[in-house]
Amino acid sequence: MIGTVVNFFTIIIGSILGVFLKDRFSKKMQDTIMQGLGLAVILIGIQMALNTNNTLVTIFSLVSGAVIGELIDIEKKLNNIGICIKDKFNNEDDLFVQGFVQASLVFCVGAMAIMGSIQDGLNNDPTILYNKSMLDGCASIAFAATSGIGVLFSAVPVLLYQGGITMLASLAEKYLTETMITEMTATGGLLILAIGLNIMGIGKIKVGNLLPSLVFAVLLSIIIL
Repeated sequence: MIGTVVNFFTIIIGSILGVFLKDRFSKKMQDTIMQGLGLAVILIGIQMALNTNNTLVTIFSLVSGAVIGELIDIEKKLNNIGICIKDKFNNEDDLFVQGFVQASLVFCVGAMAIMGSIQDGLNNDPTILYNKSMLDGCASIAFAATSGIGVLFSAVPVLLYQGGITMLASLAEKYLTETMITEMTATGGLLILAIGLNIMGIGKIKVGNLLPSLVFAVLLSIIIL
């Protein structure tokens, strides 16, 4: 769970820096930093995707996952969760609460949090969460500069949410073969690649709707391999 712990502390450090530095980081500098981090995320995605032993498993997993994801519309449901929480505090003028809610949504509601936690739990590889930590650290500086110290406390739901997924993944590991984990990792790598493209503003891929691909990667690895 080291990746989540690092993520927890980067949000805290970033929030403290944001409160003290205020608006000293220009929007231009923030955008360039995010683009650099986006490139790093793309590199990680490519490295993961190349681990596949059968590209057919990855292709069929993505297609099948996309169909199910679109029917359920996971991306919309994730966004609706954010809207519901945000609306709940709409009548509050408390900047502390606004900062906490806004940051919590950005840090928790996303495929990178899910994929990174699964990767950490299954393969003891926190690389994705390390990169997410850098992204969240930069974002927390910007959030705290405008919304105050409430952003710092968003680290708590991140710890509980990501830590819970990591523990569940580590428990599931005993039921998964090496082949299943390999194909699940490769498919997840393409989702991470998509996240990197979104971060850089190159595309608007609905990664949330592709999350069922991870389940199909496990199922198809049993059938095909």
